[in-house]
Amino acid sequence: MHAKELQRYRALLIEKRRELVTARAGAVIPAAGRVEGDPVEQATAEAEAELKTQLHRTDGRLLRAIDEALDRIYHRAYGVCESCREPIARARLESVPWTRHCLHCKEQEHSGT
Repeated sequence: MHAKELQRYRALLIEKRRELVTARAGAVIPAAGRVEGDPVEQATAEAEAELKTQLHRTDGRLLRAIDEALDRIYHRAYGVCESCREPIARARLESVPWTRHCLHCKEQEHSGT
């Protein structure tokens, strides 16, 4: 991959990382079991707290994936599938710039084969 392309993907990754860090900084994870009110309100609040916790975890995993992609750019290993060592299609990198796998290998991973 050319240096100009790597810089473009680096900029995309840094912007996405900035968005996630900003969103996480403002996020408040409510403590479970502190809601007063009727059982429906308590259940709703607990479900909302669980959802926020899951989103926080997902964002954390995405941040790690972005950091790993930035590291791959630094080490000139970006855009190469970690499984088959073939180039990852540009369309895939455009939609998921932090990906480590080509579409074929990712589909195999999800299908269990």
